[in-house]
Amino acid sequence: MFLSRRRFLIGMGSAGTALAMPSISRANAAANAYFDGFTEDNGFRYRRTNFDKIDSAWQRQMVKYFSDEPPGSVVVDTRNHFLYVTWENNTALRYGVGVGREGFKWYGRARIDRKALWPRWVPPPEMLKRQPDLPRRVEGGAANNPLGPRALYLYRDGADTGYRLHGTLEPWSIGRDVSSGCIRMFPEDIIDLYQRCPKGTRVLVLEHLGSSAG
Repeated sequence: MFLSRRRFLIGMGSAGTALAMPSISRANAAANAYFDGFTEDNGFRYRRTNFDKIDSAWQRQMVKYFSDEPPGSVVVDTRNHFLYVTWENNTALRYGVGVGREGFKWYGRARIDRKALWPRWVPPPEMLKRQPDLPRRVEGGAANNPLGPRALYLYRDGADTGYRLHGTLEPWSIGRDVSSGCIRMFPEDIIDLYQRCPKGTRVLVLEHLGSSAG
């Protein structure tokens, strides 16, 4: 039987789709394994992290930590993907974080001068230039809002640096260089940090970790 080019291409397309579907299904299953149902929070809900899938190194824990920063300060070690809240007696509460990928790293001092509960996300102009298909605004609580349930805004000398401490929709990204400079945390951890850090909290991103000042 004569097979036209059109029918051949349609057939090839169908076969390609059929071959791709198992890979997509496996990828979705792998991603879904990082979640364990949903949790309600202030009228919204988020996907609860399945911490059985998370390396214990990235899970929130008290550790010995020597720092010159006063108790209650935030110190971010982006090389090792940790955020510390300093306590007395050379101890700290440590969180695993995702940090800026190559070309988006920064360092220096800042201060938390703004906090937001279920913040809306507005991608900065620089990000829109790189990814013009991004939405111009995503409302707080939306399923596709990358900030998650909380955001802490970092300021320097009274000016917004553009960097945030915030949640993530991708728990597998914690412990990696993945962001455009912001520090991302598990939803449960950013909620915990939000409660611990009042406005005015000092933040230090360690100098040896960045390629340029933010």
